[in-house]
Amino acid sequence: MDLPVMPPVKPMLAKSVATIPPGMQYEAKWDGFRAIVHRDGDEVVIGSRNGKPLTRYFPELVAALRAELPDRCVLDGEIVIVHEGRLDFDRLTERIHPADSRVTLLAERTPASFVAFDLLAKGDASLLTSPQSLRREALEAALVGAGPPVYVAPATTDIELAGEWFEQYEGAGLDGIVAKPLDLPYRPDVRAMYKIKHERTADVVVAGYRLHKSGPVVGSLLLGLHDGEGVLQHVGVCAAFSMKRRAELVEELAPLLMDPADDAADHPWAAWARESAHEGARLPGAPSRWSGKKDLSWVPVRPELVCEVAYDHMEGDRFRHTAQFRRWRTDRTPESCTYAQLEEPVGYDLGQVLAGP
Repeated sequence: MDLPVMPPVKPMLAKSVATIPPGMQYEAKWDGFRAIVHRDGDEVVIGSRNGKPLTRYFPELVAALRAELPDRCVLDGEIVIVHEGRLDFDRLTERIHPADSRVTLLAERTPASFVAFDLLAKGDASLLTSPQSLRREALEAALVGAGPPVYVAPATTDIELAGEWFEQYEGAGLDGIVAKPLDLPYRPDVRAMYKIKHERTADVVVAGYRLHKSGPVVGSLLLGLHDGEGVLQHVGVCAAFSMKRRAELVEELAPLLMDPADDAADHPWAAWARESAHEGARLPGAPSRWSGKKDLSWVPVRPELVCEVAYDHMEGDRFRHTAQFRRWRTDRTPESCTYAQLEEPVGYDLGQVLAGP
């Protein structure tokens, strides 16, 4: 491979802001695997956000990229899987599998798509120093003849339309808007763009915690919600605490600690260490190819405390990202913390998003 921008490349990133800033280019924020694609003739390399190759996990995309992309180019975009008209991140994570036979089966059963939103190089020319507005023009020209499963991400400079996208596109599984300054060069691994995400709150049960890697203080709180049968399901964690607050939480949770020798078996998530138990329930510490050898053990506490957390959106029956602790809710009972309180976005067909404005 001999391109003006060679792998690995770490993608340009975005910082969170509360509102959509004016005077920029706006795109939907895709919920998939960020990917930098290098193509030089028959050679195709798909790099992840951390620079590691994703190529072997998406053989169907490699074939499509050879067919749909210019002969020599470098693209920034997102690998996604569409299921029933919306993005499906769980099916996407299943693709990261060590067995080639499994990868091949899933490539046929749940084929992926690539949504391109930036052009870093074409032919012998690097576009890294070109402004965003010119890179967008070059991207549209380069992929004018491309067809599924390769798409160009819809973009606009109309802030009112971006606001409509922010409200509508969530129903298709997207999680906000990205704003890009029009004069911005491509800056790998720098938070030079802006992201605006939905934020909602929920009252959840604290049923345990994980220790922080630096010592015997709280690393993250394990959160639960009751399903329609009254079973407490693990829905995610909240983890953004100062070290002082992490130590305080250990003291606050101490009265609720469960003695492993006596009453921990009565905890609603007591079966978490058995792999088979995760097949029928949402439990913490589920085996994952992402976690590797990471210690997923946790400290059980009596599920009696309720806290309010902020979250952006759900992925199935769990928080898609780490939730943010807001406050304790001493006025709420654990039993009142159910899935029924969660807001459901109005459905929106992803096909309309990919069709463009």
